[in-house]
Amino acid sequence: MVALTEKTKKRLTIQTGEIAHQTMTIRSMDWDRDRFDIEFGLQNGTTYNSFIIRGEQTALVDSSHEKFRQLFLDTLKGLIDPTEIDYLIISHTEPDHSGLVKDILQLAPEITVVGSKVAIQFLENMVHGSFKRRIVKNGDRLDLGNGHELEFVIAPNLHWPDTMFTFDHKTQILFTCDAFGMHYCSDSTFDEDLKTIEADFQYYYECLMAPNARSVLSALKRMDELGKIGMIATGHGPLLYHNLEELTGRYRTWSKTQAKAETSVGVFYISDYGYSYPLAQAIASGITKTGVAVELIDLRGPLDLQELRELVGRCAGIVIGMPPTAESENIQPALSTILGSVHEKQAVGVFEAGGGDDEPTYPVLTKFRNLGLIQAFSAIQIKETPGEATYKLCEEAGTDLGQLVTRDRSIKNMKSLGNDLDKALGRISGGLYIITAKKGDISSAMLASWVSQASFQPLGISIAVAKDRAIESLMQVGDRFVLNVLEEGNYQRLMKHFLKRFAPGADRFEGVRTQPAENGSPILTDALAYMECEVVSRMDGGDHWIVYSTVYAGRVSKPDALTAVHHRKVGNHY
Repeated sequence: MVALTEKTKKRLTIQTGEIAHQTMTIRSMDWDRDRFDIEFGLQNGTTYNSFIIRGEQTALVDSSHEKFRQLFLDTLKGLIDPTEIDYLIISHTEPDHSGLVKDILQLAPEITVVGSKVAIQFLENMVHGSFKRRIVKNGDRLDLGNGHELEFVIAPNLHWPDTMFTFDHKTQILFTCDAFGMHYCSDSTFDEDLKTIEADFQYYYECLMAPNARSVLSALKRMDELGKIGMIATGHGPLLYHNLEELTGRYRTWSKTQAKAETSVGVFYISDYGYSYPLAQAIASGITKTGVAVELIDLRGPLDLQELRELVGRCAGIVIGMPPTAESENIQPALSTILGSVHEKQAVGVFEAGGGDDEPTYPVLTKFRNLGLIQAFSAIQIKETPGEATYKLCEEAGTDLGQLVTRDRSIKNMKSLGNDLDKALGRISGGLYIITAKKGDISSAMLASWVSQASFQPLGISIAVAKDRAIESLMQVGDRFVLNVLEEGNYQRLMKHFLKRFAPGADRFEGVRTQPAENGSPILTDALAYMECEVVSRMDGGDHWIVYSTVYAGRVSKPDALTAVHHRKVGNHY
């Protein structure tokens, strides 16, 4: 069944269908959504998936986004009388999955809400009313009858502090909410076409799961203990059935690689205050781009202070999200432990979690500096609801910190090649280009020389982009950008400008003449030529992404001029 909103600017549809015996899905399909918290590459929309399991009793697993209120509730009532639902299972309380919990409880106040302890605490603040609840722990079971025995797996930080998986032993379906999902909207309920979805699957992992690699591995270990899993019913995108082993195997491989990183950073947040967690997640995402592992720690969670001391002691850097001063005493024991465990030369960053005019970051930052820690980025103050520019600033701040704590390793790697090989590799020359991109309120640029034409039909180019470049987030599959070609004898000013190090969130184009391309990205007025491009695919090239893009428009300003050429002397760094 498919229902469509009338005359809406954004297409919102509902798809329902049976995915197993006595198990149905309700897929809320948000075809045109192009932003999602810290992710910027939603070229294919997204879905919010919920599920109905019917035994002798009935369970609803998750709800939907509030934008689907009427569509979802009408669809639900067409499938079942809400008063016949016995349990509402909350995988986690992020609004895209629990935005209609209050509405469902109003329709059926006798429903028992099932969730982790943290999830129930969050719901109390969301619902603002009493409701029946059942708090479950790892390994707890709920028997719906007719063989549908549900087992719960607590999976914190995937990608929310209160996340829980649910496994139906009869159908062998594991309901995982965000984990193993992707922002991909299509009529296909399942993952039939791996080639079509794998770029979105990997990008989703990189944005949300890579900073929680150790938590991913813990969840995979608990999944192994469940026995055979026949399907993963995700909260976003198609359900995993046809390529289940392949895609879960990729999670395992990626997470092992991330968890084995030589260097780690502790990122501390407050799960139930302000925007602390999504901001921490954005910073963590930036850190992981540099090959540094992240430990995400909830300062209000159950903390073993001795374990906290050991964690802080082994980290190369720490980041702390502070609540307003009036609230800071609630985390004082944990904060005191951190202050007592740090050592000189560690990197530190601080951000404010709550917003408003209070400025709690500076006193604690001063304490860290007095202890000999190195400030990695300016304190991030949140004065209003964070938007995409704020999340991008946090990502760039995390990348700066990651680059700082790996600086010595990077210098060592520069010296690792044999002298002859290093010099020989450096003799590979390239042109000089500036890549510019704009998406929503975010714009970025970088100097590039690893650019080459890659195909005639279609016209295509390849560009090597370092994984820790700020612009990398704007060069996902489907993204559009401009390749500006610099002119021989007239490139020094632009090269010098774009070679400099920009502070997180800084305007890369201040003082540079530009004009907008048809795709919205800046064209450099002083460039010799420009081409408008669209990313088609990305290949992992170690510390770079090899980005293949088609070219669909362009112009040369001086037909007789030549492209500036970059000659290097060494081959293992820029």
